[in-house]
Amino acid sequence: MFRPKIPTMPQPTGLATPPAVVEPTTVIQHTPQTPAPAPVVSPTQVPARPTVQLTPGAVIALVGSGTAVVLVVGAVLVSMLLAVAITGASVVICAVVLRSLLASDAKRR
Repeated sequence: MFRPKIPTMPQPTGLATPPAVVEPTTVIQHTPQTPAPAPVVSPTQVPARPTVQLTPGAVIALVGSGTAVVLVVGAVLVSMLLAVAITGASVVICAVVLRSLLASDAKRR
């Protein structure tokens, strides 16, 4: 009853094709060649990647946008911290009020 049942391997249905025979190919050895010399880069050639040139206006825009992002993220984090602090304080006040109500109710009995 508690022995696991091992499934049997299903038998293939339909026509089974025999495995394809792979014949080895001949290996051709090449003679080693000397590598071609590296091309000489003259100083007048244009580099493959153009350099990024920032204008003073672009630098001011980048600094301004970075400052704005930092201020927005800081405001969001501070508001979340304040929300957690206010929620915690209100829970503490509710707990103190409930405790005093239950204590005064117990004294009357």
